[in-house]
Amino acid sequence: MTSIHCLITIALAVLPISELRGAIPYAYFNGAPLFLAALIGVLANLLVAPIVYLFLGSLHRVFYRIWGWYRSFFDRFVERARKKVEHHFSKWGYIGLALFVGIPLPVTGAWTAALGAWVLGLKKKETILAISLGVLISATIVTLIIAFGAGVDSIFIKRINLSAIR
Repeated sequence: MTSIHCLITIALAVLPISELRGAIPYAYFNGAPLFLAALIGVLANLLVAPIVYLFLGSLHRVFYRIWGWYRSFFDRFVERARKKVEHHFSKWGYIGLALFVGIPLPVTGAWTAALGAWVLGLKKKETILAISLGVLISATIVTLIIAFGAGVDSIFIKRINLSAIR
């Protein structure tokens, strides 16, 4: 794996669209050993929650002071979000947040969890720990799928051996 592949892996791990689902397979299929691919992906993805908390808080304070439309939009948005999510969070708590991040599907990663936790005003330390646990769960699932998934596509795709035809 070249250094450019390593940088792309890090970028994929911190982007909300791909996170670990994109980073680990990319690194692995570009020559990184599976353990190294997972390690790079996890370390980069673990940076998401603290960065989101740091920058969103700062940006929010500035926007909230300056723009009235932002203030009214944000207040309404937060109230609706709390009504929708509060009963789920009171039932599952931070374990539910970790499981939410741990499911390697679109819109269930560290970005969504950090943004949602920040909007809902959840405790920073507990949130970051829960998201970190979820990142580890997600990385484990993605890594296992890659490790044991070689050939799984043969269930769905019939391979034709073209060399046997000649």
